Amino acid sequence: MQFQITKLVLWPRANHSPRIIEFEAGKVNVISGASKTGKSAVIPIIDYCLCADKCAIPVGTIRESCEWFGIVVSTAEGEKLLARREPGDQKQTGDMFVLEGATIEVPQRISQKNSNTDQVKRQLNRLAGLSSLGMEPSSEGYAGKRTGFRDLMAFTFQPQNIVANPDVLFFKADTTEHREKLKAIFPYVLNAVTQEVLEARWELDRLHRLLRQKEAALKAVNASVESWVGEAELWLQQGKELGLLETDYALPDTWPDMLDALRTLSEASYRVARPSLESIEGVLGELDGLREQESEEALALSRFRQRLLEINRLVDSSQAYGGALHIQRDRLAVSTWLRELGNDSQDALTAIAPEGREHLDALCEALEGLELEIQSRTTVTDKMDREQLRLRTHAEESIARLNEIRAKIGDLERRSTEARAEIYRADQIERYLGRLEQAISLYERSGEDAELTEEVNSLREQVRRYRAIVSERMIQERLRASLSTVETIAGQILPTLDAEWPDAPIQLVVPDLTIKIVHDTRDDYLWEIGSGANWLAYHISVTLALQRFFMKTPAHPVPNFIIYDQPSQVYFPKGSHSEEVDPDWRDEDIEAVRKVFLAVSRETQTAKGNFQVILLDHADRNVWGGVENTVLVEEWRDGKKLVPIEWLEGSEDNNRP
Repeated sequence: MQFQITKLVLWPRANHSPRIIEFEAGKVNVISGASKTGKSAVIPIIDYCLCADKCAIPVGTIRESCEWFGIVVSTAEGEKLLARREPGDQKQTGDMFVLEGATIEVPQRISQKNSNTDQVKRQLNRLAGLSSLGMEPSSEGYAGKRTGFRDLMAFTFQPQNIVANPDVLFFKADTTEHREKLKAIFPYVLNAVTQEVLEARWELDRLHRLLRQKEAALKAVNASVESWVGEAELWLQQGKELGLLETDYALPDTWPDMLDALRTLSEASYRVARPSLESIEGVLGELDGLREQESEEALALSRFRQRLLEINRLVDSSQAYGGALHIQRDRLAVSTWLRELGNDSQDALTAIAPEGREHLDALCEALEGLELEIQSRTTVTDKMDREQLRLRTHAEESIARLNEIRAKIGDLERRSTEARAEIYRADQIERYLGRLEQAISLYERSGEDAELTEEVNSLREQVRRYRAIVSERMIQERLRASLSTVETIAGQILPTLDAEWPDAPIQLVVPDLTIKIVHDTRDDYLWEIGSGANWLAYHISVTLALQRFFMKTPAHPVPNFIIYDQPSQVYFPKGSHSEEVDPDWRDEDIEAVRKVFLAVSRETQTAKGNFQVILLDHADRNVWGGVENTVLVEEWRDGKKLVPIEWLEGSEDNNRP
């Protein structure tokens, strides 16, 4: 990711110009200085401006004298100023000020915020091209959360307490939250899990859930069908008993023939199964006719009721409309009275407004048109009333006929035991046919060409395809290949540093977020070996190796800069620098520190301007002078510090940074 720091800016509370520290892209930028000058505040300030959840800027002079902190970064979209308000007594504040453009001119003052940390985080996530998906869709822990720009800061900062720490290799990995999140996203950072894999994981999770639902539904259908298939012969036998099949009908032997017979049977009617009228009482014939009359009369009554309902609605609408017309007529009636009054005498209204006569005539004409409309609406309403009366009469007559038919049916049913039996038998047949039709439909839904089966087969095929993409074996192979690449690069850098076993291979252990040094007889973790020089050498080599790996991957999300804070602390006594005559400073210690500068310089040169290092240290030019691609940004000694001395006038302790 193209993301290098070009300026660090401090805005004072007092009326002073902002403090601007400028850095060069693609080079090793050195800030050299004595203790208590503010070097160790640089990383917390940059981290805070990059939306850290907590302000770790040291309390005291820096926070008391500064109102806003900011950085200017160079990105593929141009420069961006990211400034954040000093939080005061709070742990942090979300107030931010953002400027964007081809180049940024640092404002003299910031009067108010124009953004917040949530908005800036979203912008940084977009710049990094980070996926919005979590690593594991089914996880409720850190792996289920998306990788954010803030998570990538683990690879860009090596503060004083980390740069030579035997127990912690990465920034903030000493806290459980950051440690677990970093372990979860490491495969993504090392390109073992790509955007395609993440999308496939989430799609596979969705498909699994959908497939389980469809399989459960299909299983229930199949279970019902299997039970029903076993009872198919009983269905046919019952059809014969109900008279739907001839008594001499031979039951099929094969399932296809049996299914065809059942389908034909399901299309039958209960009338097919009725005995002939000659074999039962004549009353059954009359009963059958009455039932047909009942159906016809019920249908006619339904039509009358529907028509009557429509007429009632039309009448209601007409009445509402008529009421509105009468209101308009009543309001316009005054115009007629005024015109008659004007014709009888020269009234005061006409004298005051001569043109009022024209207005009165217009109103009277509108009134006459409205009267005509009201008269015509009355005619329409009368016609609808007559139609309403006619339909109500027909409906009442139809109800009377229907009641008469039903009374006859009831009388015949009470007088005929055989009729009652026939009614029961007809109902029984109808229920049988209904159950048979539903059973066949259920069977067809579960067939090879059924929609549900096709959906299940399609989902299984999609699951198979996505499983190939998210194959854990292939992910582990890619992860191992990426780790091997990083380890190889680190193995190339390590001999240029002051390590005790420069030729011993190392292994990056992701579950423990540390490294192992591989010897012939045993492997040692970083915390198992001694010497701060060894710890420093492995920190430098691994962080540089990771950055080189990131830059080999197109559009990698990790920013292409690293900040090291006081790597020389393992060699130089606290507070010492090379200008002082100190017998404890041995030539080999100076040479060891110089190796660090040489190593980071070579990486910036290899990257051809695409990698920036900011190095904060006690060591001055006498230690690293002459190292290519290395520039002195500022030297904080003899009263010069991060916070200008003029900002501290009146302060009781000017020795603080």
